[in-house]
Amino acid sequence: MNAVHDSLARQGLVRPQDGRMIAGVCAGLARRFGLDPWIARLLFVLVLFVVPGSQILIYPVLWLVMPAEKPAWQTAEPTTF
Repeated sequence: MNAVHDSLARQGLVRPQDGRMIAGVCAGLARRFGLDPWIARLLFVLVLFVVPGSQILIYPVLWLVMPAEKPAWQTAEPTTF
C-alpha cells in the first residue's frame, strides 16, 4: 500500500489538510486537476445522478488509496548544525 501512496503523492494526488469536507477526496482531485474544490464536488454529485451508485463505491476506495498530505512541519527539511 505504501508503494501506491508514494506513487500517487509523486503525481500530486493527495488529500489536502485544509479545504476538506468529508475526507478530502474531491479537494485532492480538484487540486490535482487545477479546479476549484466546489466544482469538483458539484461534478461528483452530477455524475451520481448520471451513473447512480458508482460514487458510493469509488469515494471510499479513493479515501483509502489517496495519501493524506503531510503537514508543513513534517515536510520541512531537517536542519543540521
